[in-house]
Amino acid sequence: MKFENKKLLIFDLDGTLINSALDLALSVNFMLKTLARDTFEEEIIHGWVGNGALTLVQRALSGERSVDETLDEVLVQKALDIFFDYYGKNLCNATISYPNVIPTLNTLKNKGYRLAIVTNKPFDFVEPILEGLELNGLFELILGGDSLTLKKPDPAPLLYICEKLGVTVEESVMVGDSKNDILAAKACGMQSVGVTYGYNYGESISVYDPNMIIDDFGDILKFL
Repeated sequence: MKFENKKLLIFDLDGTLINSALDLALSVNFMLKTLARDTFEEEIIHGWVGNGALTLVQRALSGERSVDETLDEVLVQKALDIFFDYYGKNLCNATISYPNVIPTLNTLKNKGYRLAIVTNKPFDFVEPILEGLELNGLFELILGGDSLTLKKPDPAPLLYICEKLGVTVEESVMVGDSKNDILAAKACGMQSVGVTYGYNYGESISVYDPNMIIDDFGDILKFL
């Protein structure tokens, strides 16, 4: 099977284009140490990534994936401020692009595809990371988790991108590593590609039934 008549490719960022897990874990543990709380192994924090910074911080304070609903709001805000400050100064210490991401994106752009990013990461962090990894200049439009009122798995960011770029949902494909990406695509009738190497909370991306599943980012070229 191949995708037909596609013009726009929308990509998730963390877990799809870049592996930022170690920098996020270091930032979370710095925040926890600052608050004199227990720290966690990278693999555990890895499983908390994907729903934006606030949820990540809440999970870290709760010590598990389920957020403790009794968390003090003042504590959460203090923790979030510490996390943002540290992470903002340490965005690309250990963050790397996944294999074949850069050449594949360049090939897609050269073939005339329009490229965009929809991530749940706060918008202010995205451009510095793209610049640090030499991924800047490839994307026409970028939405962060705080760019709109709603974020993935709501379809609103995908629909916004389509509207702004004048491309239909049918002419677009969402590419991501987590259920949030696939659910957002399904909610607006957009076809999707799931990558197997990302963060999907320990679940197989196949559970959410994307139209295509790839193990290597470069394999997307086989379907376009």
